[in-house]
Amino acid sequence: MTYTTDEKYMLRCIEIAKNGIGTTAPNPSVGAIVVHNGKIIGEGFTSPFGGAHAEVNAIGSVKNKALLPHSTLYVTLEPCSHHGKTPPCADLVLRHNIPRVVIGLKDPHIKVAGEGIQKLKDGGCEVHTGIMEKACRLHHKRFLKFHEEHRPYIILKWAQTSDGFMAPESHERDSTAQPYWITNKASRQRVHFWRSQEQGILVGTNTVLADNPKLNVRLWSGKGPIPLVTDRLLKIPSDFNVLNGAVPAIVLTETADKKRYTKENTYAMIDFSKPLPEQICNQCYKASITSLFIEGGARTLRSFINSDLWDEARVFTGNQSFQEGLKAPTLPIAPTVTEKLNDDILNIYYR
Repeated sequence: MTYTTDEKYMLRCIEIAKNGIGTTAPNPSVGAIVVHNGKIIGEGFTSPFGGAHAEVNAIGSVKNKALLPHSTLYVTLEPCSHHGKTPPCADLVLRHNIPRVVIGLKDPHIKVAGEGIQKLKDGGCEVHTGIMEKACRLHHKRFLKFHEEHRPYIILKWAQTSDGFMAPESHERDSTAQPYWITNKASRQRVHFWRSQEQGILVGTNTVLADNPKLNVRLWSGKGPIPLVTDRLLKIPSDFNVLNGAVPAIVLTETADKKRYTKENTYAMIDFSKPLPEQICNQCYKASITSLFIEGGARTLRSFINSDLWDEARVFTGNQSFQEGLKAPTLPIAPTVTEKLNDDILNIYYR
């Protein structure tokens, strides 16, 4: 494929923007570069939440600021036009007299939504939009899903045996609640990498009681996701990993007895007599959780599949065979990507 000069530079913006995934949420992880006479003189991506935006970091990295009035700024997402935790990036661009700005896509955030582009034009900038828009949308999928559909970007994940089971029969397991591994360490490390990229992670009561998972990042460096647990009757012991306060969890329950709540965690009431996926999405939206990684169990996964509330599914198949046990969910589409991780097979599905 042949790319124009602007498209090549936008691809570079997307590449460096990937460095911020998992640290900037609920803000998007934006990438920006400054180009002068065909040479990149500055690069930047969004700092962890509360820090500087990509444009600030890119412009700040330019050693010779005298070149800025003769340069082009490339950025994956429209520069902001409002005061948040940081000043408007559009104002910064105008203050440095950058004459040309190339933008991947318009920001759907209600406080921006074209106002940044208009401010730049009103200030005399030559503005080009929609450059590599499809690729920019793919990169900003979490942020866009949250602001366009008012729900998190949802990724389903499970591991299954070669004959399609997620777990063995209960009598095959240890009496102590702990994970039963189907996949190899390379696959588990990949899962921890994925966890570091997402803002929230969801499991159901039965999974917690059976596995006592930590749901954190141990085999990869990075920030762990916010645990969300469906626990209708508050059956999960407070000393279990997800409730022990290491990372404050959001417990979705219908039990209103606050004496049973633990102070380290947040409790949100939902109606378990009605479908849960949409209610969980609403709670995520209220909590500004832009992406949700769903690790189980089977009932929880199937509820999102049946509600058609999912965006990706990442399914590992190990080489074990249980012959009986807890059946894994099935998907109505073929995988888009298939990869081998030693003796495991990873299939990735896009809805």
